[in-house]
Amino acid sequence: MATAAFEDIAETFDFLDDWEDRYRHVIELGRAMVPLDDSFKVPAYKVEGCASQVWLRPMIEGGRFDFQGDSDAMIVRGLIAVLHALYSGLPLAGVAEVDAAAELARLGLNEHLSSQRSNGLRAMVERIRKVAAEG
Repeated sequence: MATAAFEDIAETFDFLDDWEDRYRHVIELGRAMVPLDDSFKVPAYKVEGCASQVWLRPMIEGGRFDFQGDSDAMIVRGLIAVLHALYSGLPLAGVAEVDAAAELARLGLNEHLSSQRSNGLRAMVERIRKVAAEG
């Protein structure tokens, strides 16, 4: 149950043969994101369990989930952009239905991220799911 935005990323990944190109694409996705205002880089929005500094600011409107995010690491910022594509605009109940591990596996991220980055990615997914469940 991936969004159209996530499907676009998956299609681009299918087109890119080399992992280095995919890695650069993830970084480009992060660069294209609107930066999170510094006023939201506070402990309440900080994601624990990430090697980098990561903030996710949920925005729930009309029963739909969205968020803004940022990180001090470019690759992590890109991973936030990938998660944004995966979850943005879903109904709150739909967030729990997303099999993030399976969707992210389609991109091959599991095999190419360090264990610290993988743990951080899991921590971000857990935060997103928790916030949506509390909706």
